[in-house]
Amino acid sequence: MTQPFNTVALVGRHEDERVAEPMAALAGYLTNSGITVIASPGIARAFGLRAVGEPDLAGEADLIIAVGGDGTMLYAAKLAGDVDVPLLGVNRGRLGFLTDVSPAEMLGSLQRIVRGEFSSERRLLLDAHIRAPDGSERGETALNDIVVQRCEGGRMLYFETLIAGTRLNAHAGDGLIVATPTGSTAYALSCGGPIIEPHLDAIVIVPICPHTLSDRPIVIPAGLSVEVILHTHGNTRAEISVDGISLGQIGPDDRLIVSRSDRQITLIHPPGYDFYEILRSKLHWGHDSRFAAVSDESV
Repeated sequence: MTQPFNTVALVGRHEDERVAEPMAALAGYLTNSGITVIASPGIARAFGLRAVGEPDLAGEADLIIAVGGDGTMLYAAKLAGDVDVPLLGVNRGRLGFLTDVSPAEMLGSLQRIVRGEFSSERRLLLDAHIRAPDGSERGETALNDIVVQRCEGGRMLYFETLIAGTRLNAHAGDGLIVATPTGSTAYALSCGGPIIEPHLDAIVIVPICPHTLSDRPIVIPAGLSVEVILHTHGNTRAEISVDGISLGQIGPDDRLIVSRSDRQITLIHPPGYDFYEILRSKLHWGHDSRFAAVSDESV
């Protein structure tokens, strides 16, 4: 059988001991398996690997392995850029919906993956652009979400949303989240948004702390654009973040436009991957805390 991945890039915060240990084990296993392992200069020096500048990692790799939490996976997705290189996540964070391989299962899963035994799925990306009155734009691409949030503490935002040019609603509150199915289990979930199955071609719009209880999340087809217009209210300004990284501020004369990206990200999963099992495990579905409390009292 032809080996599907000849060059693997490792990404993660190697200064963290929780990350360094599995990363060293990964580097050793892959190297002993005849696979070239590359990494940014800092990681390469720490584990004796071939150093490659971060902007060039995706172009030289057949697979990127992100060791850490979902934030590390999002960072790896940014490194991938326009290169369609698949990503695999090893979880050393707290929750980890994207990094679904545990350290205990890591080497066993990797052994099967390098033999070609894995599943892959394509994940939707969103492009966010801030358009100024003079027509200039600045933009970024999100795997998780685009967030509109207030800059000044204690001051609500007043803004309007349009879907494919049609007015949806006028909002008052702390902001708004536009999330992909991947991002539906992140910030959007904590704000009361629904979980969207990753294969659905849809996005969710979730208000952040809305001033009216009738302002609810809505799921729309991914092919429809979302436009956000900030209303004038004193010196109100909002900040836009894309996967947690600031894209900049917008004022009443600017427009935020969110649309489906032409690109997608490929995620690699070991055999037996089950999205619903991950939900049950991470969200503790089926675990009744009342029974745990009874057990504690009986001790």
